[in-house]
Amino acid sequence: MAKATNKLHSKDLRQLGFTDEAAISLALDILDQRQFRKLDKGSAQALLQEIQTDPYKFVRDEDWRPLAQKLVPQPSRDVKLNLEIKDYRRYGDAFIEDGARKQMDTAMQLPITLDGALMPDAHQGYGLPIGGVLAANNAVIPYGVGMDIGCRMCLSVFDLPPRYLDQRAQELRKLLLNNTRFGGKEVFKNPSDDPVLERPEFKEIAVVRGKREAAINQMGSSGSGNHFVEWGVVEISAEDNELNLPVGQYLGLLSHSGSRGLGAAIAQHYTKVAMNKCPLPPEARYLAWLDMNSQAGQEYWRAMNLAGDYASACHHDIHRRLSKALGENALAQVENHHNFAWKETLSDGREAIVHRKGATPAGKGVLGVIPGSMTAPGFIVRGRGERDSLQSASHGAGRRMSRGQAMKTLKEGEVHRYLRDHGIELIGGGLDEAPMAYKDIHQVMAHQRDLVDVLGSFTPKIVRMDAGKSGKSRYGGE
Repeated sequence: MAKATNKLHSKDLRQLGFTDEAAISLALDILDQRQFRKLDKGSAQALLQEIQTDPYKFVRDEDWRPLAQKLVPQPSRDVKLNLEIKDYRRYGDAFIEDGARKQMDTAMQLPITLDGALMPDAHQGYGLPIGGVLAANNAVIPYGVGMDIGCRMCLSVFDLPPRYLDQRAQELRKLLLNNTRFGGKEVFKNPSDDPVLERPEFKEIAVVRGKREAAINQMGSSGSGNHFVEWGVVEISAEDNELNLPVGQYLGLLSHSGSRGLGAAIAQHYTKVAMNKCPLPPEARYLAWLDMNSQAGQEYWRAMNLAGDYASACHHDIHRRLSKALGENALAQVENHHNFAWKETLSDGREAIVHRKGATPAGKGVLGVIPGSMTAPGFIVRGRGERDSLQSASHGAGRRMSRGQAMKTLKEGEVHRYLRDHGIELIGGGLDEAPMAYKDIHQVMAHQRDLVDVLGSFTPKIVRMDAGKSGKSRYGGE
């Protein structure tokens, strides 16, 4: 029996999931070192739980390295990174942070990697960086898709002039409040029905079956974070456009959200499955993949596609509700998604699974919307089918501040003034989503002129986001 330290005993560590006696003794010995003796029991338990859950995070920690190395699963001899980093195209290279570049370099060392590209809005994430595009050989990477599977943009254009936004501002604001729901707790009392909820995957895949009730309740709702529904001005600038709209300005409705709790549960479950089946070195651990010929790979593929279709159904419900409340049918609609994987043929004829994590499909003639920020326009685009980008473009402006940085450095007063000066009414939102936390969308677009043609723009005016814990707008409104 190992000695007690910080009021912890061997049995306490076993309750935390420790099974190896040598690891238990080592953990208690480290806790008995002078720098840890002041930890109370709860703090010591929380620390050891974190190390036990994800030992990779501690392999470079001077104090905890010996324990972390004991707990890290030993990679299979068959799963090693290639020594060489495959060449890939980076758009706006000087514009991309080192962390994102290093993550993409690691992805390009995977033995399943065929090709890749990094978009100008790229920033660091888990597994693939946000803005990363990766073509894999007969394998799918759950964290190469991401947590919010099938996250997407949807734009409706109405035959109403921009002055409607000024003349009916309060009415449009009420329409957003009455017909949208955000975050983990807001749902409609009588959510809409949709055929996607009757899909066989809800019966045949265990993790999906367990989220069906939540999916029903969350239908038509939006997530937190950077998800939004907003009214604004659409300006069509290209005479030749697939929307069949004359050049001019229109009232527009733009939404951004994903697959809610359903997608998150799928991502978490299959990432764990992949990491168990495909242990990789610490720097690549979140890039674990599932073979497409395996049962787990096929299950994930079906679940991923279901989550994408569910996200689309939520957007269509949002736009149906608001169109009905507005009393107008849309003249045109554009929808595109990211955080997804597609079966595609590369330019050299190879079949591949192309992951676009925070990247927009931009095949030749494919339409999409690339948003800016609350105070900057987004752009309606047509893909040019550029081979070097794997027919992809950025999914937005991209963050220049992490959420934590934004919360620490920005002040509510300055953000409020900034929004007011730009004529933006924000319902909900938080400092982490302030416009100043994002890159300059015009610079991003300048770095992808070869990837998309611009057909028009969307400028936000009345924005609704998750209100956070307070349930009220941080910058005015309810």
